Amino acid sequence: MPCYVYRSSRKQDTYLYLPAKDDFSSLPEALMRVFGAPVFALEFELTPERRLAREDAVQVMENLRSRGFHLQMPAENETPA
Repeated sequence: MPCYVYRSSRKQDTYLYLPAKDDFSSLPEALMRVFGAPVFALEFELTPERRLAREDAVQVMENLRSRGFHLQMPAENETPA
C-alpha cells in the first residue's frame, strides 16, 4: 500500500499518513485547523512487515483503510502526566 506522510506546520513532531498523495478529503475540518498546512515529508510502500520508527505498521494500515488517514502525535501526548 502506498503511504504519503506530511508534517504539521503548527505542531512539532505531528504527522499525517495518507493513502493517496495530497488527498486531504477524508480529514475532519477541525483536525486540519489544528494541524495547519500539511508539508509533504516522504512516501513509501507500507506493508505489515515494515518497521516504522514510532508507529505500528498494521495499525497505520488499518487506520488508512477505515478512516482514510493516520495521525502520529508527539510521544508526550501519548502518556498521561
